Amino acid sequence: MNATRFSQSRQAAKNRQETAFGFSWCSFASRRLCEKLFFALALTAALAFAQPGEPAPMQQSRNVQDGNLNLQLPDSLKGVGIEQKLDQQVPLNLTFHDEFGRDVPLSSFFQSKKPVILALVYYRCPMLCTQILSGLESALRVLTFNPGKEFEVVAISFDPKDTIEIAAAKKQMYLKRYNRPGTANGWHFLTGDQANIKALTDTIGYHYKYDPKTDQFAHASGVMVVTPDGRLSKYFYGVEYSPRDLRLGLVEAAQNKIGNPVDQLLLFCFHYDPATGKYGAVAMNMVRFAGAAFALIGGCFLLIVFRRDFRADKKFTQGRNARNG
Repeated sequence: MNATRFSQSRQAAKNRQETAFGFSWCSFASRRLCEKLFFALALTAALAFAQPGEPAPMQQSRNVQDGNLNLQLPDSLKGVGIEQKLDQQVPLNLTFHDEFGRDVPLSSFFQSKKPVILALVYYRCPMLCTQILSGLESALRVLTFNPGKEFEVVAISFDPKDTIEIAAAKKQMYLKRYNRPGTANGWHFLTGDQANIKALTDTIGYHYKYDPKTDQFAHASGVMVVTPDGRLSKYFYGVEYSPRDLRLGLVEAAQNKIGNPVDQLLLFCFHYDPATGKYGAVAMNMVRFAGAAFALIGGCFLLIVFRRDFRADKKFTQGRNARNG
């Protein structure tokens, strides 16, 4: 009888020892994992935040009239191009005619304190200008921003021969294509005289040439984003424009008064490159963001593990005290 009780007591002690050892080993293993994870978090945070990010060196912006490029251009194209003049003040006192025939100063499109997309075209253009306006309309159709609410679209003809009637017809054509109700007041198609046209194009760096033989203009393609106070903020080149770039350009020009937190996150990871006229990823900022996300997720995991171990330790201690008592 005594031998049986001794054997049972010895087996129970062995079981408690194995249970305690098993729990201790599990706890030890999980804590070793936590230590490794904590080390990884610390390393990631050090890489992401300890070193100041160096912006990429600014590349010199060039255009087709840059003599250093040594391009063999025909005489009709020499001097044609877009010369970036970022942060240049647009002369808002210049006067043009709107599609209704009214004389309007440029300042009238900035009174609402919205950014402005500025397109220099001429309405009689047989091809390129139509592609510019069509590319702009296609990109804006993707955006949730509405002309007249978050920004204004101002197309200005650099051809003094363009008439009010042609401008009005162009507006109706693009409004029909855009097909978004309530935005007609956000699209403006202007014409003007040579003096006001030249003052504007010289200021913003838009250079073109008239060919009297064909009665057409040689010109570059692109649109500009202007801040609510009339300063040149971004140049986007070509005839097709990235909706993402246009949106970020408008958000930046408005000094973050339009847009949402996602735009702020994108602007943290993407910066405008004047050399390309596009937004590109900033590698160091993307590393910082990834490090912050990893630290947040890892921290939550560590918190869960530590709480689980604490509860298990407490439960085990209470059980052992109850058995010993």
